[in-house]
Amino acid sequence: MRSTISSRARRWIGASALAILAGIGGGSALVAATAPSAAQSEAKLVPAAQISVPAVTNAPNFADLVEAVKPAVVSIVVEGGADSGRNLQRGGRQFEFNFPDLPDDHPFKDFMEEFGRQFGNDNNDKAPQPKRRFVAAGSGFVVSADGYIITNNHVVDNADKVTVVFDNGDEMSAKVVGTDEKTDLAVVKVDGVTDLSFVKLADTDVRVGEWVVAVGNPFGLGGTVTAGIVSARGRDIAGSSYGDFLQIDAAVNTGNSGGPAFNLEGQVVGVNTAIFSPNGGNVGIAFAIPANVVKQVTDQLISSGTVTRGFLGVGIQDVTRDIAESVGLGNRRGALVTEPSKDGPAGLAGIRSGDVIIMVDGDEISNALDLSRTIAGKDPGTPVEVTIWRDGQEQTISVTLGKLDEQVAQPAEPIPPADIPAGPTETSVGITLVPSADGVGLLIQEVNPDSTAAEKGFAIGDTILEVNNQPVATVEQFEQAIQGVKDAGRGTALIKAQRDGNVRFVGLPLE
Repeated sequence: MRSTISSRARRWIGASALAILAGIGGGSALVAATAPSAAQSEAKLVPAAQISVPAVTNAPNFADLVEAVKPAVVSIVVEGGADSGRNLQRGGRQFEFNFPDLPDDHPFKDFMEEFGRQFGNDNNDKAPQPKRRFVAAGSGFVVSADGYIITNNHVVDNADKVTVVFDNGDEMSAKVVGTDEKTDLAVVKVDGVTDLSFVKLADTDVRVGEWVVAVGNPFGLGGTVTAGIVSARGRDIAGSSYGDFLQIDAAVNTGNSGGPAFNLEGQVVGVNTAIFSPNGGNVGIAFAIPANVVKQVTDQLISSGTVTRGFLGVGIQDVTRDIAESVGLGNRRGALVTEPSKDGPAGLAGIRSGDVIIMVDGDEISNALDLSRTIAGKDPGTPVEVTIWRDGQEQTISVTLGKLDEQVAQPAEPIPPADIPAGPTETSVGITLVPSADGVGLLIQEVNPDSTAAEKGFAIGDTILEVNNQPVATVEQFEQAIQGVKDAGRGTALIKAQRDGNVRFVGLPLE
């Protein structure tokens, strides 16, 4: 039914509305309005009908999934000690702070000494420091009825005591079965059980855009559930050579480390291990170790307590666009061999410096990290077919993998600078070269700051070893090799250089 409102009533309603708005906007008292007449008061505004919201039937509901998997998700509390510094734990990761030893006349000397004493780290005390205790909490999940539990290595690193807290509040002591620092995975076990609820690692790869549910112990709040999607795959996190991380946007915070990310079937698709955050809290970017890596590593930890990986025995680097142009590869792919290791499997099989490894057993290799992960995923002693790009064509070489030595390789000792021979010569690419003292390569004595060589990072003290896979020991040989690249119709030269004992290849565009 339509209501009829007289023109005077409309004017009153409008004036009143303006008066109210004026009061809100300007902060002043409401303006009084003349009361309407009896006839005007008969006009009534019909209130709007109450909004009715239809039931949402297609929204995701994780309640049944969470109820099923939560008994297998645990909190892990660790206790341990460290030899020096002040140790704090965030999400199971240990942070160590050592305070500087300032000179006596430094304005902050007294402050830092007092601050250090408060943290139990007095730098003036040269006596051996006792171990300081720490307590940390992380997450994990049960993968067998007899008590094997997967978590992160950084959760149990340096732990003297590990306690597992189950969803129902039960606590049990656990022992560390094995750890793998390279993938940041670990397995712990509680003894004397045969009927624990457990979950399974997914057999299939998760796709970008699929739902994931994270369960864990953020900030000590055990049994916390968050949901999101897989944002990306194959993420490269600095410091990891083998992780191949999933990126998810489910909320992950301090204490979620080692906890599972589930798909909608209740299978574990990843182990939550790191977050990207400018403030230490969740910003929607978290990283999880994918299930295929977790299964491969933890199966070895459970069976033997250690992880063995295949070893190819080559130094490698990514193929840049310039490098691809210089070797005629077409598009940027593969891993460029800088140097085969002495008596390593690759070198013995015939792989040389300057080769680009583009396939292993028929699988494409996208970059150096991809090659590392592919080889590490194979057992020592495994024969593999390595396809390389050499001299403008593909070749396949059979290599039997060795065993990777897990000890960290020590960097080569820097070679002390020798006397620079006389006779520096500026080359056509903007660098001034002199023959090296030992007759191997050419030493860069000066770099034109406006040259392409400067843009590509060449610096004084670098040694040029090869141009286009040809050794150079004189400036004449260098220029001949550069001219050879131009004569072949290529606009980029492949330069093999050495700095502080480390070899690398650079694609140098020729002007």
